[in-house]
Amino acid sequence: MNTFQLVTIFLVMAASAGFLGWRHARSPVFLQSGCSRSRPVYHGSYTLLWCVVPMLVVALGWLLVESWIVRPAVMQTLAESGARQTANAAFQYLEIRNIAAGVLPDTNASEAILIAVEHYKWLSSTASKLFAALFLVAGVSGFIYSYRRISANFPARDQVEKFVRFFLLASSTIAILTTLSIVMSLVVEALLFFKHVPLLDFLFGLKWSPQVAIRADQVGSSGAFGAIPLFAGTLLIALIAMLVAVPIGLFSAIYLSEYARPSVRHIAKPMLEILAGIPTVVYGFFAALTVAPLVVKASVAIGLSASSESALAAGLVMGVMIIPFISSLSDDVISAVPTSLRLGSLAMGATRSETIRKVILPAALPGIMGAILLAVSRAIGETMIVVMAAGLAANLTANPLESVTTVTAQIVTILVGDQEFDSPKTLAAFALGLTLFCVTLVLNFVALKIVRTYEERYD
Repeated sequence: MNTFQLVTIFLVMAASAGFLGWRHARSPVFLQSGCSRSRPVYHGSYTLLWCVVPMLVVALGWLLVESWIVRPAVMQTLAESGARQTANAAFQYLEIRNIAAGVLPDTNASEAILIAVEHYKWLSSTASKLFAALFLVAGVSGFIYSYRRISANFPARDQVEKFVRFFLLASSTIAILTTLSIVMSLVVEALLFFKHVPLLDFLFGLKWSPQVAIRADQVGSSGAFGAIPLFAGTLLIALIAMLVAVPIGLFSAIYLSEYARPSVRHIAKPMLEILAGIPTVVYGFFAALTVAPLVVKASVAIGLSASSESALAAGLVMGVMIIPFISSLSDDVISAVPTSLRLGSLAMGATRSETIRKVILPAALPGIMGAILLAVSRAIGETMIVVMAAGLAANLTANPLESVTTVTAQIVTILVGDQEFDSPKTLAAFALGLTLFCVTLVLNFVALKIVRTYEERYD
């Protein structure tokens, strides 16, 4: 029984269980037994859950157990057949699976491999039949158990709500564990990196050259892993982007929420939000092919020298990219300010502009700051525009006309291609990721503090 058939059976059994439970709760015999404590939909949901959950548990358990049963048996057969043992047993098992599935031809396979393939086919067939039987038995048993329990006095609603609460708790737990797993993976690999490179040298070093040295006189031969140029470039590009995005986004939000007619608003706001749907690689092409040459020409016109890959070009395009984050969120926050505050200010004799400056913007400041900090996080984490427009040179400079690089761009550069995960060069990517995670976490704490402060003031 293949996967498609199992999925079809799963859906049919789930729908049938829910329908039969719902129909039983609406039958005359059920209604005559007394006033029902739950609506028929909850009885149907109860039988559906008791049919679906056991099948999912069996499927999940089988996925975990199958490899522990089939693989050792196949490898044991391979060893008994006198096959030559290789250092990579996983590769041998993968070869057997591919031959059994018809992906690889069996013409060049040894006799021992062919014996193992036949044994694998028999085990897989037997295991599939056993799994299908357990799968069906679990679903039918769960349905029968739940169907016999439902009655007019049975609290099906309470049972369904308990399951929903458990499901929400499990989802929250999975999200938390996923976050912890990501953090722990970064921490473990970063600690390995800091065994090679001192922490202070990494955080306060002024040179970044992680490539493997070919000559002894290269900077990289002495271990140049100073992250200051990377974070300086990241902050420089992010600052330029925010100087572009914050005024344009905030003023656009004010105009759309306070001055624009509804017909203009319905057209202008979707057009601004289209910018958020453009892929970053398109922005990168635009920055490299259009904005960067314009920056060079403008610099030459005023007597300055600019690199073909500059922080200014990347920052300008990145600012355009994050305008929708600020404008859309700020517009929603400003529109959510109570009308009574506007009318009260106007009734006191204030003009519309004074009302916006002294009443609406202070009341909407928590949401506006949240939008700005979200945009900052987006700018810090951007990679494609930086790679295509700002370059990969780790220069420590405050000149926006020079080439710089960012933390995320270096992470991508380090991890591209075949890498040795025990070298300081590769481990440096995890150290950069951990540091960037800490910076983003601090920004989130600052945003939360600002929101809480002004919410207490204006609530």
